[in-house]
Amino acid sequence: MAKKKEELDEETLALINWCIEVEGFLVKGGATQAQAQEFIEEDIENLTDQFYDGLTPEEAANIALSD
Repeated sequence: MAKKKEELDEETLALINWCIEVEGFLVKGGATQAQAQEFIEEDIENLTDQFYDGLTPEEAANIALSD
């Protein structure tokens, strides 16, 4: 039986795309792609808060890189 493809709402897609941009800035800041992805997975709750607080992906990455 084929599994029905789950559709994501616009807000969820925006958050995912925002996190992808954060990942890019983390890599530009010196993290490996694996490190950036691990950080996002482990800190997704905080990143979600930053997204809803209106931070740009670059601002979120700079905060992460300064810790």
